[in-house]
Amino acid sequence: MSSMKPTEWGMLILLSIFWGGSFFFVEIALRGFQPFLLVFLRVTLAAFILVGVVYFRGQRMPSSLKIWAAYFVIGALNNAMPFSLIVWGQTQIDGGVASILNATTPIFTVLLAHFLTSDEHLTIPKLVGVLIGFCGVYIMMSPELKNGFSWRGFGQLAVIGASVSYSFAGIFGKRFKKESPVVTSAGMLICSSIMMSPLVILTDSLGSSKPSLEAILAVFGIATISTAIAYLLYFRILASAGATNVMLVTFLIPISALLLGVGVLGEAIHILEYSGMGCIFLGLILIDARAVTRIKRKLPRLSSSQAAANSKLKL
Repeated sequence: MSSMKPTEWGMLILLSIFWGGSFFFVEIALRGFQPFLLVFLRVTLAAFILVGVVYFRGQRMPSSLKIWAAYFVIGALNNAMPFSLIVWGQTQIDGGVASILNATTPIFTVLLAHFLTSDEHLTIPKLVGVLIGFCGVYIMMSPELKNGFSWRGFGQLAVIGASVSYSFAGIFGKRFKKESPVVTSAGMLICSSIMMSPLVILTDSLGSSKPSLEAILAVFGIATISTAIAYLLYFRILASAGATNVMLVTFLIPISALLLGVGVLGEAIHILEYSGMGCIFLGLILIDARAVTRIKRKLPRLSSSQAAANSKLKL
């Protein structure tokens, strides 16, 4: 793992604001749009923007049906399903809480990768991280589990379901390593738009939505800033700093979302939710393995220092 430059840290913080801002934009957009219509507008507008970027760069969208079939799968797992689950979940819970639960994505990814891949097995630190992360989820959901599930509990489960979907997407998305990231993002967003269209029609989301100017601006914000521009920034950091470093955004997204939700929208975050976030973050630290690696590096130094001190005492 290479250390990041100040510019890379700046881009990472900016990305966390863009992605953390998606929960903020959803809260505002839901005041005027139905959930499925909101997701449809998000992926459709973002698709138009990224397709424009593709052709502006002199690239082309693929013509192979096999590739487009793969785009449909990744579009369902990475956009249509998780976006819909999160947006519906935010009709029941605040965006700050949703962002904390969404931070469990790497926890589910590590667990699923153990069973679905041949080269990413669980280690003891990662297993401990997964268990601590699940403890954090339990802490956050404990009021609902004790009192019987309410709509709030189902909202929490919806966001957790979105995290699981993102995890499957991360594993499936490895097959696109050799493809252009921008082309792949545009392709999956196009497919997501196609998938969301029937849901918008069947639920009459268009007829039942009464958007205000504030809600319309929020939709443009989530489509342009939190989706299209965020994808471009993500792949820029990925190419510059690497996959391990870009994972740090997982820690920053809830912080950005909480600052916007609590500071701007006046959302209330309770002590159980902060405690759950602490456990989830601790789990992520263990899964990330950097802290464990640093401790292991220091242990030989400590052992040699102690041995030297003991020899001096004997003399």
